[in-house]
Amino acid sequence: MEKVTAIVAIYKSERFLPKLLDSIINQTWKNLEILLVDDGSPDNSGLICDEYAKKDERIRVIHKKNGGACEARNVGLAEATGEYILVIDGDDWLEEDYVEYLMNLIHETGSDMAMTDKIFTTRDRNQIEHDRIETWTPEEAFCGIIYPKIPIGPWNKIYKTSLLKDNHIDFNRPWSGEGLYFSAMAASCSNRVGVGHKKIYNYRLNNENSGLTHYNVVMGTNALENIKYIKENRVIKTKRTENACNWHIWKNYGYILFLIVATNSVSQNKVLYKDCIHNIRVRLIKVIIHSELGVKTKIKMLIQGLSPVRWAKNDIKQQLAAFKADTME
Repeated sequence: MEKVTAIVAIYKSERFLPKLLDSIINQTWKNLEILLVDDGSPDNSGLICDEYAKKDERIRVIHKKNGGACEARNVGLAEATGEYILVIDGDDWLEEDYVEYLMNLIHETGSDMAMTDKIFTTRDRNQIEHDRIETWTPEEAFCGIIYPKIPIGPWNKIYKTSLLKDNHIDFNRPWSGEGLYFSAMAASCSNRVGVGHKKIYNYRLNNENSGLTHYNVVMGTNALENIKYIKENRVIKTKRTENACNWHIWKNYGYILFLIVATNSVSQNKVLYKDCIHNIRVRLIKVIIHSELGVKTKIKMLIQGLSPVRWAKNDIKQQLAAFKADTME
């Protein structure tokens, strides 16, 4: 039973932290190193971490000045001593076989990295009926993450420590889109990637302190910078990976437009606002033709391209309604 390091960057998570920490220490995979990086959280998150460390010797708490999630995760990566690494968000929680399932994917496929393509959320509590284990090439895994056919974040995945260190993969990109960079680059550098379908990670969509609910235009511009960086620096330079990146770049212009409308900042972002609409329309046909997506998705893309502002406004209404209805603790 190899040693697995779980890295958790923590900031303003006191409300949800006990549920997360209980789910980590109760994993069926017992050989764990649990690194809790308190990123200068102003609430009681740091104290909660310290209390859990007293109860479980596998937990080590690192207190640091606030520097953001990327910096906190990098501190964890530098301190990790396990053969495999997990990166977990501070407001989510795990199924009890989360680590065991991912390690089984590693063992069954002989891969440097493994991931699941489905997750629980606070709005989706239905487990899949049939699971199967697949082995993907690095190119398939890269494209699956970029489109994304796999949830973007780093947290439904496990990485061999040597894979990350040998290829200098960390969270060195600006916040928002940094998880996409981390996961996609790791997949590119893996010998192969094990993929399962069972839901083992619980992703919280109703944290009022998260970036999902605190809209900020910089989130979108950073994410656009990151996907362009991924395209330029991708390890596997094939037409297939280029097309995947082009789709994500197109999608990101829609995301920035969404954020501008959601923050009522059109007047402050006139040039960016027009640039987004222009790119959504100009890039649309080429992206539709070359992207590896289904017909329904491409029809939605066409509708968005024809009326991007209306699409953004409707998307905002739907997201706000879903957030208000999401009361799961």
